[in-house]
Amino acid sequence: MPSPSLPTVILGGGVTGLAAGIASGCPVFESEAFPGGICASYYVRRGSNERLPAPGKLDDAYRFEHGGGHWIFGGHPDVLSIVEQLAPCERVARRSSVWFPADGRRVGFPLQHHLHQLGPKIAASALAEILSAREADGATMSAWLDAQFGPTLGELFFRPFHDAYTAGLWREIAPQDGYKTPLDLAQVRRGAREPAAPAGYNATFLYPRAGLDALIRPLAAQADLRCGHRVERIDLARREIVFATGAALPYRRVLSTLPLNRTIELAGLATRSAAAPHTSVLVLNIGARRGPHCPPDHWLYLPRSASGFHRVGFYSNVAEHFLPAADRGRDSATCLYVERSFRGGERPDAAAIARYSAGVVQELQDWGFVGAVDVVDPSWVDVAYTWNRPGSAWVSEATAALAGHDIRVAGRYARWNFQGITDSLRDGFLAGQALRMSM
Repeated sequence: MPSPSLPTVILGGGVTGLAAGIASGCPVFESEAFPGGICASYYVRRGSNERLPAPGKLDDAYRFEHGGGHWIFGGHPDVLSIVEQLAPCERVARRSSVWFPADGRRVGFPLQHHLHQLGPKIAASALAEILSAREADGATMSAWLDAQFGPTLGELFFRPFHDAYTAGLWREIAPQDGYKTPLDLAQVRRGAREPAAPAGYNATFLYPRAGLDALIRPLAAQADLRCGHRVERIDLARREIVFATGAALPYRRVLSTLPLNRTIELAGLATRSAAAPHTSVLVLNIGARRGPHCPPDHWLYLPRSASGFHRVGFYSNVAEHFLPAADRGRDSATCLYVERSFRGGERPDAAAIARYSAGVVQELQDWGFVGAVDVVDPSWVDVAYTWNRPGSAWVSEATAALAGHDIRVAGRYARWNFQGITDSLRDGFLAGQALRMSM
């Protein structure tokens, strides 16, 4: 006799899935042995390659995050209030720059608001081009960037950076998230003469005083979380979730917070439109002795690097607890992450990652960012950034196809758009409330 089906199954124990589980009371199934997804933290001891879920009493462990630095920006006041109650936060004023390795120069970010740091000739040319901005000749990100910022800043930064950031997709995908590259003409004019005020979507951000895990742990504790349950497929005919172990779980409804392409694949559904592209990111977490030219920034954007990475972030410039306890307050060590993008479906093998890691360390040492390295730990994010092609209806088609089988989606990756932690939490709470009301 078949077992009775659960009312609703939630797939994915990241922040959206946890919030949905709390609001609905429905079980949350997570493939990994820990909750939080890319927002989870882990520790590696100096000179070790063993990941630890918690530091215990160790004083020689670096703190890292699986997906690189994830800072809390924006968000609805009610959600921010919940975050602060669960994990008291520090408000941080962003320090970010564009790093030009060829001449060892850091220029304030956003670049277009700090033209004076580029020298009078480049500043005058870039300012004239921005002020005469035209409509984009085409619907791609590359056309939009060229129209917004002109050839001077395009050649200097925007073209090579976005080529690396999107793994070459920028010539075929639609522009999105324009607030990440703000164009305030008053700021641009001011920036041609003097420093401009911080701008962009995360000019200030929050980070829990005890680390991001201080937020994830209490969320997980309030949800019916079941880790270590990797979904193999969703059997639509039998209405069962089939796990990698072979176990099958009957269901009535599914709320998926997994990446939309993954949910469509699990359900074996097809769409009329081709799937939208995504990029994967290899995050290289590094703990090292602090170099003589280690910058004070929270993160740097790079137009070019010999190894192909496009961003370097400094965890320990945000919070000292990322460092081993023995190094805190001594200005002797640094904890950082390096990001490199790959097109979805491409993944380097272990040998390629080892060669890449050695090249990254050498570049960072050449720049004087780090000295002797204590820890190098790679972390792979399969669906890191999601993109859409101009005019594509794939997202709506995929969402509708799933809804036709009582599979709803919520969260950043399930909805295939960019948003921060607080918006993902809000998505989860709202989706969970809707589930509870429909029971």
